[in-house]
Amino acid sequence: MPSYRGKTTEPTVNHSPKSIKKTKYRHVFPTHSQSRMSCLTHGAPTPSFVGFRNLMILVLVFSNLRLMIENFRKYGVLICLSCHDYSRRDVVYGLALYLSIPCQLFIAYLIELVAAQQAKSALARMKRAGEEHNTPEKQAAARRSFKKIWTIVAFFHGANATFNLWICSYFVYYYIHHPGIGTLCELHAVVVWLKACSYAFTNRDLRHALLHPDQSEPLPEIYASYPYPRNISFSNLCYFWWAPTLVYQPAYPRTDRIRWGYVAMRALEVFVLSIAVWIASAQYAAPLLQNSLDKMASLDFVSIVERVMKLSTVSLFCWLCGFFALFQSSLNGLAEIMRFADREFYAEWWNVSSVREYWTSWNKPVTNFMRRHIYSPLVGRGMPPSLAQIVVFFISAVLHELLVGIPTHNILGVAFIGMMFQIPLIVFTDMLKKVKGIRGDVAGNMIFWISFCLVGQPLGALLYFFAWHAKYGSVSKQFPESPALHLIGR
Repeated sequence: MPSYRGKTTEPTVNHSPKSIKKTKYRHVFPTHSQSRMSCLTHGAPTPSFVGFRNLMILVLVFSNLRLMIENFRKYGVLICLSCHDYSRRDVVYGLALYLSIPCQLFIAYLIELVAAQQAKSALARMKRAGEEHNTPEKQAAARRSFKKIWTIVAFFHGANATFNLWICSYFVYYYIHHPGIGTLCELHAVVVWLKACSYAFTNRDLRHALLHPDQSEPLPEIYASYPYPRNISFSNLCYFWWAPTLVYQPAYPRTDRIRWGYVAMRALEVFVLSIAVWIASAQYAAPLLQNSLDKMASLDFVSIVERVMKLSTVSLFCWLCGFFALFQSSLNGLAEIMRFADREFYAEWWNVSSVREYWTSWNKPVTNFMRRHIYSPLVGRGMPPSLAQIVVFFISAVLHELLVGIPTHNILGVAFIGMMFQIPLIVFTDMLKKVKGIRGDVAGNMIFWISFCLVGQPLGALLYFFAWHAKYGSVSKQFPESPALHLIGR
């Protein structure tokens, strides 16, 4: 406790229990000796919210468990493997399609192999022209000749990528009835399509740097271990195929060894979280969606809003589990196996102060692809950044519609419109941050969570679920078809 040596001496405070027992307590001890702020007040040093995080997790888990128990008492056990209405044809077509999709990368490798040979031939011709005749005209002619080859290479790359994505979408839409199997195939096709595009774009610039060293910026030092065209090898392609990234590089930062215990832990997390999502979806989300169909058919807007709000809880639970299973567990486990050292697969998207920050932080692999191969090249060619951003969201919106509309056999445009609607939300939340007198960052974070939890995913899931049932009925044998939906489907 305080000890005084004079009236002008600042007290020395010792809060330890031993000092309280050993010293004489003084009631004039200055409890309030400096200006301080409540820790939740704006401007105070940022406190730790670990306790609130734990509370949030407990509330989320127990609220969903309560709803599941209530659901169990009403419907019984709805978890059933044999109740899904999938045919043998779905399994056969889905497996064949899933295994054949990576052939697109092998074709891209063959195209690049031919292009690399042509690049080496053109480089040799330019060197001979410079050494023997010292004629810049012949060197320029050799460059123009290879530029035509670049056009042909670009055409074959585009045809290969587009054809394979179209083939997958066609078979999923017309031949694979079950939406779950179709989603796996379509998602795999989109991922491989993005990888093939990155492989083509990157090697195009590497060829340009080889033939036009005076017009190109120095390549990154990390590429020195695999200079072009030595990087065009089957082993290099296979590593990129399995690497947890959508952006091709001749070389990546690598770790020294594989920690198999770490891999086993990540695999266990994926298994447990997948089971949790399956149970939550089958036991709670499925009957909730099923009970919403009549309200959708009769356009009972009050009931639809109530259904969306009720669905938002389980939707958020499943999304968070899926996010952790994919971006934290799966990608980190795969990165460990591939010794892939750069593991920033996401940033602190839950703390974003605007919708723009969310879309640049929650899915880093896609963000890196869009920035490197679409946004930056467009801006570098003179396009205004705002217009380049619209192009990026347009491409992302098309891919989202493919991933949702093709497997459900309903091209509604809801996923497309939802992605394009992010642009005005970005503008609005960016403006909020500049308004004086309000906490723009807090308001932007709240708008993000509301649009994400209450409007975006639950409403989209409800609309596509309604469209599926109106067209085909239930994929589960446990739920009878609604007469109203049967009439709408006709």
